Amino acid sequence: MEVLQSSGRYVGDVKRQLRDGFGLYVYPNSFYQYEGEWKNGKKHGIGKFLMKGGSYYEGEFANGEIEGNGIRYWASSGNEYCGQFSQGELHGFGVLKYLDGTRYEGEFHYGVRTGHGALIDKEGQVYRGSFHNNKKQGEGEMYYKYGSHYQGDWVLDQRQGHGIMQYADGSLYEGQWRNDLFNGQGSMIHCSGVIYDGIWINGRPAAEASKLVILGEEIREVVEGCPFSVEVQLQNNKGELVKAESGRVLQILAGVKHVKLSPNVSDTFLEQEDLEESLFETPFGYTAINYPLMAYVPEPDKPVNSAEPSRSEVTAVRSLSIKDTSVNEAKLDFLPITGNIHGSLQGSQFTPTVEKESSAPPNQRTENGYVVFCNIAFALPPDNYSPLDELEKKPSKRLSSRTTVSQEKISESRSEVSIKLSGKSKKKQNVTDPQIVKPGDYVIMVKDVTTPPFLDRTLPPAFILLKVKPHKASKKSSRKEHQKVSNK
Repeated sequence: MEVLQSSGRYVGDVKRQLRDGFGLYVYPNSFYQYEGEWKNGKKHGIGKFLMKGGSYYEGEFANGEIEGNGIRYWASSGNEYCGQFSQGELHGFGVLKYLDGTRYEGEFHYGVRTGHGALIDKEGQVYRGSFHNNKKQGEGEMYYKYGSHYQGDWVLDQRQGHGIMQYADGSLYEGQWRNDLFNGQGSMIHCSGVIYDGIWINGRPAAEASKLVILGEEIREVVEGCPFSVEVQLQNNKGELVKAESGRVLQILAGVKHVKLSPNVSDTFLEQEDLEESLFETPFGYTAINYPLMAYVPEPDKPVNSAEPSRSEVTAVRSLSIKDTSVNEAKLDFLPITGNIHGSLQGSQFTPTVEKESSAPPNQRTENGYVVFCNIAFALPPDNYSPLDELEKKPSKRLSSRTTVSQEKISESRSEVSIKLSGKSKKKQNVTDPQIVKPGDYVIMVKDVTTPPFLDRTLPPAFILLKVKPHKASKKSSRKEHQKVSNK
């Protein structure tokens, strides 16, 4: 039955002059229309409410209102909701799908996300937890697109309060948050092994290390052939020790002043690429080239001898810290040096013996902002290592064919040193002799090699200048040497 009314047009069932049953009603402005069940002149039951722009609601009605379960589509935004309604509003549990791919599944309170729910954004990130007024509020957890995971407190869509953040690279932070940043007391275990436990301000440590500092004087002295130790601190901008941080990886290197080689000097000991890698800038006004260091393992049975070590108790070591050139067939690899060593930068004489292969000093991890490199010494440089020769070179007459004993030693150590092993006998060379480690100025550099860098920052290196002084021979050895020269 069709009923024409001033208020609109209705086609459908009528009972006692009221729309009752199933019918179609078109509103006077033709913008809205309803098709579905009626009761006592009101929309009641299952129906579909259409709008001219393409938006619609399809579902349950009660006494003329959208009430119960249904589907709502907004043509202007492309969003779609399926769930519970009350008085025409999203109310109760439902699923809201956004045009950009974002999806919310959870509780609504009269049109806004309130209560417990799950929000999956267009990038696939998932939040599960409490909402208030459409925002993440209360306790919840977030799964980020690159694998990170946060569980803790939220305020106005931001992490605030106490929470635990586990990053995809393995780093872990547990502590206080504010405005989506680390703020307050917290502890971070970084994927590099660095641990910081203390106060944070706006995502950075309050006592953040900003520099490496080598303790002691900037210019120091050590007797040739003696081991030494280097103490390093992590300090902030105020020069205070950063005790809250541990685990930063530091490396110790040495170098000598780099000068351009003379035209007649072979520079094949380092290829161009290797040379560039071996150079480093110093605060002393020049560029340095890497010089090998080595670590010593003290021999527990031998006491430290402050006098000269005998020639039979030491042997030369080839460093592993610089790429070596090929060795002549007549030569053998250098054997290691070990021995009892007392550690200070000034050092004590030692009597190392052959035990195992030597190596460059290992990297060290800081503990409570401090680390010490113990028992470090200069190693024998590789064949054709020219920087020291260039520094020592001065205008002079051509050397005569007859050289002094000390010159013979230098020549022997620089190009003819070899070790012969036959049966149980071993020929050894004194590593503390002047020809092994030449006196002069050596740069010591300690650098931050933490990988990956802690909080994306690498600390600048620290430097000292180490002056190697000649070892004073004892009177007894001097007499023997003099007697040897006289016999010749």
